[in-house]
Amino acid sequence: MSPIGTLYIVATPIGNLEDITLRALRVLKEADLIAAEDTRHTRRLLSHFGIKTPLISYHAHNQASRGPELIRRLTAGENMALVSDAGTPGFSDPGADLVARAWEAEVKVEAIPGPAAGVAALSLSGFKGDILFVGFLPRGEGRRLKMFQALAPEPRVIIMYESPRRLVRTLTELAGTMPNREVLVVRELTKKFEQTWRGPVTDIARKLQDIEIRGECALVLSCPAAAATMPPADLADCLLKAAEESGLRGRRLADRVAGDLKIPRRQVYQTYLALKEQGRME
Repeated sequence: MSPIGTLYIVATPIGNLEDITLRALRVLKEADLIAAEDTRHTRRLLSHFGIKTPLISYHAHNQASRGPELIRRLTAGENMALVSDAGTPGFSDPGADLVARAWEAEVKVEAIPGPAAGVAALSLSGFKGDILFVGFLPRGEGRRLKMFQALAPEPRVIIMYESPRRLVRTLTELAGTMPNREVLVVRELTKKFEQTWRGPVTDIARKLQDIEIRGECALVLSCPAAAATMPPADLADCLLKAAEESGLRGRRLADRVAGDLKIPRRQVYQTYLALKEQGRME
């Protein structure tokens, strides 16, 4: 009976091909098969390093059927490398499902560590504390805002990924829900046109408001600073003035004022509701 093969979880470069490890190159060369999220993308990487190992696709749309096939090949004795399009498999991609299947089939699983966008962004941030990895954010504004409201009291550093198309709106929502944090935004991590912005989330939201962002973005939010407070009368005056100047009402007004004053959005919105009940706010 042939010995069971090994599933290697191989981290590949996020953008700069020089970031691949010597061990990763050896495993990719010696494996019987490479399971890749996008074979065209991975083939360019293999071609660059002269690696001719056969490729097979494994992604979110075929994992239900392809997963059992790959496990059968592993239990038949083949050694297999699993790669994603960039970074470490298993973070926000279907790789975790194949790894779980391998454990259930008693296949040996071995990690070949290397680049991971969230960890790389964290190392750039300088933020201290325990970590919460959120990954890709919901696309719908309502779902995203609800998530941010739930995360607002979270005491840990938060790592998340966002599309450049939604970045400005996301930062605006973060400024409203988590104004007492700092943020690092990095786009095109490790690539030629990498850019970073770091500072209070309210400042970064304002700074990037009119800047066209291209390329996937990683965000790191610091642990929350002690929440500032404001006397109710002063806050009411600020709300009334902001409403008159901006024409905003409701939650959008509360988001704007909370971000500008760097105080909790809930405090601002409760004051807004009190003013509305008193007939001082539309």
